Amino acid sequence: MIKQILNRLPRKPSKSSDNREGGGGTSTSSSNASTSSRNSDLASNRYANASGAAFSGFNSTPNLGLNPGNKISQVVNAKLNGNMFASFEALPSFRDVPNSEKQNLFIRKLNLCCIVFDFTDPTKNFKEKDIKRQTLLELVDYVSSASGKFSEIVMQEIVKMVSVNLFRALTSPPRENKVLEAFDLEEEEPSMDPAWPHLQVVYEFLLRLVASPETDAKLAKRYIDHSFVLRLLDLFDSEDPREREYLKTVLHRIYGKFMVHRPFIRKAINNIFYRFIFETEKHNGIAELLEILGSIINGFALPLKEEHKLFLVRALIPLHKPKCIPMYHQQLSYCITQFVEKDCKLADTVIRGLLKYWPITNSSKEVMFLGELEEVLEATQPPEFQRCMVPLFRQIGRCLSSSHFQTLHLIGLYFLTFKLVITCLDSASESLHPILRLELHRYALLNLLQLFHSVHKERRDRNV
Repeated sequence: MIKQILNRLPRKPSKSSDNREGGGGTSTSSSNASTSSRNSDLASNRYANASGAAFSGFNSTPNLGLNPGNKISQVVNAKLNGNMFASFEALPSFRDVPNSEKQNLFIRKLNLCCIVFDFTDPTKNFKEKDIKRQTLLELVDYVSSASGKFSEIVMQEIVKMVSVNLFRALTSPPRENKVLEAFDLEEEEPSMDPAWPHLQVVYEFLLRLVASPETDAKLAKRYIDHSFVLRLLDLFDSEDPREREYLKTVLHRIYGKFMVHRPFIRKAINNIFYRFIFETEKHNGIAELLEILGSIINGFALPLKEEHKLFLVRALIPLHKPKCIPMYHQQLSYCITQFVEKDCKLADTVIRGLLKYWPITNSSKEVMFLGELEEVLEATQPPEFQRCMVPLFRQIGRCLSSSHFQTLHLIGLYFLTFKLVITCLDSASESLHPILRLELHRYALLNLLQLFHSVHKERRDRNV
């Protein structure tokens, strides 16, 4: 009875009830904001403290498996700008801890190396940079001498550290005017990344990891996945040739170790070539990618798959089109020749492709094409040569009118003395169209007349 009477009495409204009735949403959101703010402060405190114990805050969770680089590097770089290095100290050596603690120490060292420094100022954070480099070298030694399979947690931390350090926006000077003069591009000094002292050790660490027998491919492929491979391929556009050389070796090892990634890697390289040929004509790593493909093509099983033949027709042959072909022609020529050596029936396709992109006014480029044509013809069988000999001899005839001495030298020294060519010339009256022989004679006579006039003029000038 007393409770019923008391419940009927009017009550004074409280602050909490006001919030529940009129501003409940605001209260909830402010509470969440406060909670997130505290969580953010806790995370910041963990990242700010760079000692071994505090770096446990860097430990990733399974949700960070694929792409941890951007978020972590943002936090780390934010702390670097605030000069939070009061407790940045070297961790103990692996020799100073028992075997049972080495994996934990390895993870702590990986977390320590997740801090990315600014190398534009060599005098800034010199001590901390040296500590990180020494730690990276210790990690390389640890991976090289590992005696047990790397666990999933360790693999996750490894990929996170590598991603934070390597995957970055590449900064390069504008190349719009440089691409137009491909031959001058070879003489320019390459741009060197100031962060290379650290990047080199990270690349060496990744290379040792992929090559290590203790790296389980079935486990590692969850973290060295398609996203990881694509970001590695993006780095091939680096201006620094040292970085591209390491990338070439690393990607080739990944291709060899992870069979499941092989079709994807080939397709991704194809896409880079397509964009380079038909859109930008600007890329620093075409030569290195072709060098990788040369080794891959060499390992193709016979008979060649249709996919590989399409790659030759759609990607490799059109690579003769860009103006900067001198930067990668040697590697491209090797890839083309590999296809012809594996399947001689492709010789007709390759030769007609070369003729399609044959330079008209660029004599230096024409010399490169003649050199490649020489290598292709050495692997060509007579039946395939007869299919394309008419357009080929027409092009050779046009080359005889060239004023470039190397062009004439190559044709006179090789093509007109090559056994396969001589055989066709001997049977030209029966096998070749009359126009072909006339064209060859016309250009040859024209060239001889020019030579005669120049010699006659020189003698006349001497007499005068």
